[in-house]
Amino acid sequence: MKIVAVVVTYNRKELLLECIQAILNQTYKLEKVIVIDNNSNDGTYECLKDNNILKKELIEYKKLDKNIGGAGGFYEGMKHSLDYNFDWLWIMDDDTIPKENCLENLVNSLGFIEGKVSYLASTVYGMSGEFMNVPLINTSPSDSGYPDWYKYLNNGIVKIKEATFVSLLINSDAIKKVGLPIKDYFIWGDDTEYTLRLNKYYGSSYLVGNSVVIHKRKIAKNLTLKEEENCNRLKFHYYMVRNNLINQNTYYGLQKMLIFLIKKQLESFEILFSLKSKNRIKKFLTIHKGIFAYLLRKYDYKAFKNRLDVNVKYKG
Repeated sequence: MKIVAVVVTYNRKELLLECIQAILNQTYKLEKVIVIDNNSNDGTYECLKDNNILKKELIEYKKLDKNIGGAGGFYEGMKHSLDYNFDWLWIMDDDTIPKENCLENLVNSLGFIEGKVSYLASTVYGMSGEFMNVPLINTSPSDSGYPDWYKYLNNGIVKIKEATFVSLLINSDAIKKVGLPIKDYFIWGDDTEYTLRLNKYYGSSYLVGNSVVIHKRKIAKNLTLKEEENCNRLKFHYYMVRNNLINQNTYYGLQKMLIFLIKKQLESFEILFSLKSKNRIKKFLTIHKGIFAYLLRKYDYKAFKNRLDVNVKYKG
């Protein structure tokens, strides 16, 4: 089975180095490892060069002209990977450190599963063993009318419907069928949209319990705007609001979208009137900027509507 990996990085050279080394140490060997650098300025290229990573035939390093976010990075990496005619694509962020049998266990799980598989997700833990990036279980009814998410539970496999880009093994046929991630999402929500799309238009997806990665994100808990203390990250929560409104309406319907919108409205006023919340006016405006961007379609709407076309042209 031919497997290619894609890693997206931005200004985290030490973690990237650790991630690449963990990939190279996998018990299941890869065909190629594509590193997409979102125009890092922290010496990422020099770090890889000094550690002889760029000399390895397995590694292909591509630095973009500008930072187009995680969504853009995965779009470019997955698009480029199609040149390699692989069977499965393994994708992750630069702060994802897979255990040495992570990929092998993903591959082995395919022997237990019947029918078409769109993707497999690893089990994710934080640096202190926290639960992280927990996927959403697929509770859709089976032929009996009951959910069948625990069909392969004896094998440590659970049926899911959405996941994050923290170690996903994606079927190449699924990519060719449903297209690439939404480049214009920039950050947050792109993985939710894409995994929901894979599930809806290609086939089932699963969490594999014994395929383990450590996600070395500084903040292991769920990210919320209310608790955000990094001023430089505030602006990115705009994408969180806008992109999730798109996802809710597209995959869960108008009612779910309206519920999400109302919750965000309430959250914005809770932040505004909370004297303990830092940057509360900025946070309030960020939420409403995201809402209006969704309502006024201030995103690449045409590309989104044509997202099932693998050759669709995105802005930027």
